[in-house]
Amino acid sequence: MENRPATIWTPLVYSLLLAVGLVVGYVLNSDAPLVSLGGNPSGQPGNGNGRVEQLLSYIEARYVDEPDPEKLYRAAIDAVLNDLDPHSSYIAADELQALNDNMEGNFKGIGIEYLVIDDTITVVSALPGGPSETAGIRSGDQIIYVDDSLVTNVTEKQLDPASLMQGPEGSEVRIRLRRDPEDELISLNVSRASIPLTSVDAAYTIDPDIAYVRINRFSKTTYAEFMATLEEHLERAGAKHLIIDLRGNPGGYLQEATKLLSELFVERGVLLVYTQGRSSSRQSYKSSGRARYNIQNVAILVDGGSASASEIVAGAVQDHDRGIVVGRRTFGKGLVQEQYPLSDGGALRLTVARYYTPSDRSIQRDYHDGADYRGDLNRRYESGELTGRTAVAVDSSQLFYTDSGHPVFGGGGITPDHYVPLDSSLNQENFLQLRQQVPTYVFSYLRDHPEVKQLADLEAFRRSFRPDMREVVNGLTRLAHKEYGSVETVLTPALQRELALFFRARTARQLFGAAAYFRVYNQEDEIVQQALRLLRNADPLAAARGASNKI
Repeated sequence: MENRPATIWTPLVYSLLLAVGLVVGYVLNSDAPLVSLGGNPSGQPGNGNGRVEQLLSYIEARYVDEPDPEKLYRAAIDAVLNDLDPHSSYIAADELQALNDNMEGNFKGIGIEYLVIDDTITVVSALPGGPSETAGIRSGDQIIYVDDSLVTNVTEKQLDPASLMQGPEGSEVRIRLRRDPEDELISLNVSRASIPLTSVDAAYTIDPDIAYVRINRFSKTTYAEFMATLEEHLERAGAKHLIIDLRGNPGGYLQEATKLLSELFVERGVLLVYTQGRSSSRQSYKSSGRARYNIQNVAILVDGGSASASEIVAGAVQDHDRGIVVGRRTFGKGLVQEQYPLSDGGALRLTVARYYTPSDRSIQRDYHDGADYRGDLNRRYESGELTGRTAVAVDSSQLFYTDSGHPVFGGGGITPDHYVPLDSSLNQENFLQLRQQVPTYVFSYLRDHPEVKQLADLEAFRRSFRPDMREVVNGLTRLAHKEYGSVETVLTPALQRELALFFRARTARQLFGAAAYFRVYNQEDEIVQQALRLLRNADPLAAARGASNKI
């Protein structure tokens, strides 16, 4: 009797393996249609005429135990897609709406940013112009009730704070919250609304003639947001040069990237990128010749998290010698996906083409058998590339040239004109454990130091806020002990400076909004500071590539 569960599941496992094997075999060896996309409008498995449907129909009708058709279908889908490339994927119906909201640039909710602190939903900020700000919700408020439901002990109750707040536009939610130093809970009615998700995290004049723009993704609103920042900082503030920070930007809509690029090229018809696939003819994207502002020197900041559309921007700027690329090698995603709706409410995101930079290079990394695609960033660290101990590995067979004849390479992301190595000490475990506690600790620090909240504005904060780091480290250590147990708190001077910088930046964010974080952190951010130094040079491109060649 002890072996009965194994006996029950063994036939089902074998059936699944058989299904997967047949699916993969037909993908590799047959041109016949694998799955019938018609004849099954209900979206229920087992009614189509394709081979997978036939196989699963037999299992559903005749298998010894009651199978789960949805699980069988998902196993077959995953088996097919896993044999393609890393970016072709199936998106379930319940995931699709959130993904679309993110790329469309809005969602329906009450407009707060939050952290879960002491298992309680704690407001980091009420988004400007959103319903929560209008209702009077403030940073530091703890949400205790949503309608009539007690929502403390988030982890224990397995609550999803986001789902509690989201809902149909115009619907109303009653929130009761705790606010220091009040004893009584405050009750507020908040009407849900369409909340814009901005893709520009920060934009400001970082130097008298240099504007800085941080873009977190390329959504449908990115170009409009970008143009608004140019109007503010180039037209009104008089900046001439531009830093575009694409670090950690995973990409998004190709058209938004090419429209942004058109603002960097005055001439009409400059090739920005082109796409081509087995069944997709070449499609070229060129500059419009309608650049609104006379942008002079340009710096694009990138790292290993910059992918896809971010690499298109960096590649076009680099190939045409339009500006300098500063930072660390990009991710290396040169595949184009199209999204197709499925009858179950989900979608297929399928790779249909590769994109190529103006010099004809594909920057897609190898993803075939044996390639450590997901672990490539760890490999870069272990090899010494990220820390500058070893040079960036290039494929000499994929040599291309920029307009001026500068050599560049394909097949592995965009290598910057000026490489800024990562400080390896920032990966020390004790430092990371303390750093992780900073967002939470900021709340208690501001409660203990109300005078910090009295600083008039961000400029006053930047000039005068210098916390006692012994107190800060002790506070962070107490929090880290709760989560990790024993924590080593001996930090090198460099790590102490980095921790202090991050703490000041997060405190600024808490008091003055998300953009304030970058205005504080960028004062000592090495990549930003290197870009500023190069842009102040008479010939930034020569300065960047000359320094890079010495690494």
